[in-house]
Amino acid sequence: MTDATDPSAARPESQSLAGGVEDSASFGFREVPAGEKAGLVARVFESVAPRYDLMNDLMSGGVHRLWKNAMVDVVRPRPGEHILDVAGGTGDIAFRMVRRQGDRPDVTVCDINPAMLEVGRDRAIDRGLLQGLTWTTGDAEKLPFPDRSFDAYTIAFGLRNVTHIDQALAEAHRVLKPGGRFYCLEFSKVTSAPVGRLYDAYSERALPLFGRIVARDADSYRYLHESIRRFPPQRELAARMREVGFANVAWRDMSLGVVALHSGWRI
Repeated sequence: MTDATDPSAARPESQSLAGGVEDSASFGFREVPAGEKAGLVARVFESVAPRYDLMNDLMSGGVHRLWKNAMVDVVRPRPGEHILDVAGGTGDIAFRMVRRQGDRPDVTVCDINPAMLEVGRDRAIDRGLLQGLTWTTGDAEKLPFPDRSFDAYTIAFGLRNVTHIDQALAEAHRVLKPGGRFYCLEFSKVTSAPVGRLYDAYSERALPLFGRIVARDADSYRYLHESIRRFPPQRELAARMREVGFANVAWRDMSLGVVALHSGWRI
């Protein structure tokens, strides 16, 4: 893993008025009133929920499964640990955690979008995963859980969709027990310039095309591409994790930085 120490002032997901009052937030490449972003993102995921996992396979060629497996390998969930998976509506991370926990699973899935949670519940039933899973509707920026509740917090491909990244990070820190671990798997900045140019061209063209053909929704997948481009790079996100109190902050690039797995501890 790579450790980061440089703070960064660039914070593209929101703009502020004098006095720190939030004025606008990024919704893809557009600036929208901060209070409207959550609703816009909700509509995106309501639209894509039924085909979300199929689209992930198509867009990544199945590689997203390897990234998620690698994340769970790093988390190393132990039997009986209380794990919170945020923005995990369709259950991809939660199912892996439950299986790793063996006969004492304890995973809470929290997602702001009821449509995504419905897909996740149905998938859990289809897989016979009926024990140790709790499904909760909630906002990553205002988690409906007491302080110091969880041993580990995971969020995969969800942090870039929140309105205020720093608030979501602070909430993650709040709900973790002392000694609790934080893990964020997210699209990031490709470390090779030639590969980065190819990747940007692919995602700009292919994501909306797949969305139009498979999900009948090109606009939602255009937003997903744009949200990836606007997300903070590895070093900046690591600095922001430190700012809210995380210790031992590090990241691990995967696929030349197409995604990065960030980690930190609440001490």
